[in-house]
Amino acid sequence: MSLHQRLQQKLKGKVEEALHAFEALVQKYPQSPRCRYGKAQAEDDVAEKLRSNEMLLKAVTTYREVAELPDTPADLIKATLKRCADRQQFLGRMRGSLATLEKLVHIFPDDITLKNDLGVAHLLIGDNKGAKGIYEEVLTVAPNDGFAKVHYGFILKSENKIAESIPYLREGLESGEPGTDDGRFYFHLGDALQRTGDVSQAYKWYEAGYQHGHFASVWQRSLYNVAGLRAQPWWSAKETGYTDLVRMLEQNWKIIRDEALLVLDAGSGQFLPEDENLRETGDWGQFTLWQQGRKVPSSCQSVPKTCAFMERYPETTTCKRGQIKFSVMQPGTHVWPHTGPTNCRLRMHLGLVIPPRGCQIRCTNQTRNWEEGKVLIFDDSFEHEVWQEADSYRLIFIVDVWHPELSQSQRHALSPI
Repeated sequence: MSLHQRLQQKLKGKVEEALHAFEALVQKYPQSPRCRYGKAQAEDDVAEKLRSNEMLLKAVTTYREVAELPDTPADLIKATLKRCADRQQFLGRMRGSLATLEKLVHIFPDDITLKNDLGVAHLLIGDNKGAKGIYEEVLTVAPNDGFAKVHYGFILKSENKIAESIPYLREGLESGEPGTDDGRFYFHLGDALQRTGDVSQAYKWYEAGYQHGHFASVWQRSLYNVAGLRAQPWWSAKETGYTDLVRMLEQNWKIIRDEALLVLDAGSGQFLPEDENLRETGDWGQFTLWQQGRKVPSSCQSVPKTCAFMERYPETTTCKRGQIKFSVMQPGTHVWPHTGPTNCRLRMHLGLVIPPRGCQIRCTNQTRNWEEGKVLIFDDSFEHEVWQEADSYRLIFIVDVWHPELSQSQRHALSPI
């Protein structure tokens, strides 16, 4: 057992004492990779104990120093830089982590796991093109690598290459390799199968995702959830506890409608096309007033009465996991079956301009119609689908509210979506 290992064992759990001891060792043996690695680990441990980003940055610097020493063995370089990249990601320094992983791949060009990690680093900075190139390299030399397959399939799906993505996602999940059992891959494989018409296979994979603990149910497939919240597709106003909000919307629907129509008729470009690739066909525009709990002042200048109404209801204006927006859908629009990202909100639809027939919304296995001046309430973390087969446009007002069972402290602590 080496000196640094004996010291680690002796001081196990005494993180501050361990750090002081390794600092002294580094002073005495400045060229020793093991002593400096022990110092980095001790700084890492102290950072975790104190929840100190400043200390963690010191650990990152020390990990890098270990790898740069002239006599550091290859296995220690690999372990050190992998931990360094991981801690950089934890700190949100994604580009720094990417650079560290690029260095690792340069030193160890035949290590497939490192290349796979590098691909993830590209994805984390939104560089799908860079990630795609990495996974193509991996699959050239390791065509059965399940981790590379699911990530490559995920990228193809994001490029709307739906049919092409399916075999990579499916085979990657079937491999069972570490890093493949992720709810996002079950979600996107099922969605791709639905869009290509293989509904029975889609629900097979949704069921698998549920069995693996990624989905609350086959129908409720949101990925950013709070456990234990009441789960049902459709809600009444009374069940939500937001009866005052619903009453206000229904009493003032004509004022809200008229303000929206002024914006729509002006053709000012404030209604923006839906941009989440949810449409199979058609034209669907949205005009947002609040996003992630933040008011959009320029939008509210166009509909001041509507925004004044909404300001009185913090259950919606503070909902960091939702929006308040107008939605206009033209004839011939079909919105694919899909689920929202979180179970932390409920979604209200106030009918403003509703054609007499041809407009429907399905949530799970129940299909309903909008009515002018009436509010529909559903949980959009459940699968839902929309058809607009009327002869004229449909206009609604969408109001997201916090799930009523979330406490005030939970609402405050949850991250925006």
